[in-house]
Amino acid sequence: MTKDAQYWIQELNLREHVEGGYYREIYRSSLIIPQSGLPFAFAGDRHASTSIYFLLKSGSHSAFHRILSDETWHFYSGGCLLIYEMNYHGLLRIHRLGNNPEKDERFQVTIEAGNWFGARPDNGTDYALVGCTVAPGFDFADFELANAAELSNQFPTHRNLIMELSVK
Repeated sequence: MTKDAQYWIQELNLREHVEGGYYREIYRSSLIIPQSGLPFAFAGDRHASTSIYFLLKSGSHSAFHRILSDETWHFYSGGCLLIYEMNYHGLLRIHRLGNNPEKDERFQVTIEAGNWFGARPDNGTDYALVGCTVAPGFDFADFELANAAELSNQFPTHRNLIMELSVK
């Protein structure tokens, strides 16, 4: 049996994510970091780490967003996932998450805290099943979904990409 996107969505009990794709949290550390031990931008205590399964199908994307923590992406199954990371200066870096080092694909990619990022399966990829580990742990209070118009005005060089990878 060939495992396709629908197989993984069902088998892993994934649900739709607000930024696009499908996900399920699989780990939330019991260790709590008090707000006093975190950078100023955090509005409360955070779990030390969290992780999720995340799946994108061909033709779908994860919309540009940013969080207050570093996020490490791990490749599991399917094809190459392109992750677009933009720093505060508008420098765009395209990461190739996958299992083919001859095509400059890596098993892990880390996105720096505060950078904008979005993702989509590479051409010819039916789906990409990945994991995301966030430390300090993910909290929706630390999540900002990009306003496509505002982000495009801030980084006009990347306007087309930003519009492609935004919430429709």
